[in-house]
Amino acid sequence: MIKSKFIIYIILSLFLSCRTDPNEQIDEGKIENEVYHSPEIGWTMKIPKGWNVTHRNVLDKRNKIGLDAINESVDADYDINGLKQLLNLQKDQFNGFQSSSEPFELEYEGEWEENNAALKELVYGTYLHKGIKTDSTETKIVEIDELKFHKYQFTIYDPKGNVILNQLMYSRLINGLDFGININYNNESDKNELLKAWKNSKFKK
Repeated sequence: MIKSKFIIYIILSLFLSCRTDPNEQIDEGKIENEVYHSPEIGWTMKIPKGWNVTHRNVLDKRNKIGLDAINESVDADYDINGLKQLLNLQKDQFNGFQSSSEPFELEYEGEWEENNAALKELVYGTYLHKGIKTDSTETKIVEIDELKFHKYQFTIYDPKGNVILNQLMYSRLINGLDFGININYNNESDKNELLKAWKNSKFKK
């Protein structure tokens, strides 16, 4: 069975602004002076102005919706018990940033790469099962602060063929953790703000 990770973020749900301590909304790491740091990943990222930390209630709801959709599409029973919510941001319903980590114990060389490719196909298949027209790009290797990440994109269309959402996916195995980033956007301005913050991330070498 494919090992789970941040695929539960693929299904849209309404986002809410965080009105409480943002550190209460994350499972690992700390936010201080608008900067997030994860000791487990060794990752630091500055939060762009105008973006709110996603509330825990929204994360839980989104997790359930996404997981139910995936299990229905493949008639399986995946769970996300080991998944940790890291930095999750949103501006509105269609523009947001999600990050998560999950333990990934390698049983053989190349297993993570195989799993990552299978997850991409699972996401694509889930969209099709839901009757959602979707395109995906090829997987490329890109560098963020000199670390190599697998990157691909989904484009989501409405029934008339108009683009309603783009999803950029970044992932890599780091410190024994399957680390995933998902950037959702429907306009270039919000895309560029999130990409600038993400690409300026720093990782402990």
